This record gives sequence, C-alpha cells and structure tokens, in this order.
Amino acid sequence: MTAAGDRRPRFDAIVAASSYMTIATAGADGSPWASPVWFASADGREFLWISKPGARHSRNIAARPEVAIAIFDSSQPPGTGAGVYVAADAAPVPDAELDDAVATFSRISQEGGAGAFARSDVEGEAPHRMYRAVARERYVLSSRDERLAVT
Repeated sequence: MTAAGDRRPRFDAIVAASSYMTIATAGADGSPWASPVWFASADGREFLWISKPGARHSRNIAARPEVAIAIFDSSQPPGTGAGVYVAADAAPVPDAELDDAVATFSRISQEGGAGAFARSDVEGEAPHRMYRAVARERYVLSSRDERLAVT
C-alpha cells in the first residue's frame, strides 16, 4: 500500500507523465459521457484542455459542471498500472483568466512536443474554447487497487 507521504509525489508524477485524461460528464438528463482529451496541468489541481463548445462533453459541462477525471497509463499489464482519479468542477476559462491559462497550456504543450497556442486560438471566431477543471477531490491508485486520497 502507498504510504500517505508518498501519495502526492506519486499523483504528481502520473499527471506529469500523461498527455491524455478521460473526462466523465453527465448531460442535463443525467446521461453519462466520457471523452479522452489532451490536457495540461501545472499543479495537479487545475486541468486545462481545448474543445469545441458543441462537443457533447462541453455541452454537458454547460449543463452540469461536476466532472470526474481518470488519468492512467493504458500500456501497462493488468494489475501493474498507475492511475489517478479526480472529482472536479469544470467550465470554460473566463476571459479575465485566459491569458494565464493559454500560457500554461501552450508551455506544457510545447514541452510535450506539440505546438504553441495563442489566445486567438480559443476566443472570438475560433472554433475551440479553453476549459478548466478544478479538483475538489484527488486520489491515487494503490498497489491493492484502492483509491487513496491525496491532499
């Protein structure tokens, strides 16, 4: 089992090593939906991604901001993988915070070998918007398949 002191560094390492997260949303009628999205997180508490406002998960977030996130390495053999789970509230990034969010997303994107992003990519007539999920609860998967809280 993972000791309490080991949880945060392990959580951070899994998040830092990952490019995609699966975000689970629910529509106004409660219908569930899960979507893999490329994401960036500078602190393991705020998760940024770019999506079309018309995408099902984006429409669901507009109706119900509560989301669940899973980040894991699916290339690992069964029983050996590492994963994290997050309960969060999601929304489009407000205009007043967009410069900082885009800078963070762009920096992490470039570090991962993708291109740079600018504010103009996610505002005005652009087809995409930047979204952010802010964690309420965070967990890391133990070697015993237990979800252990991360503070």
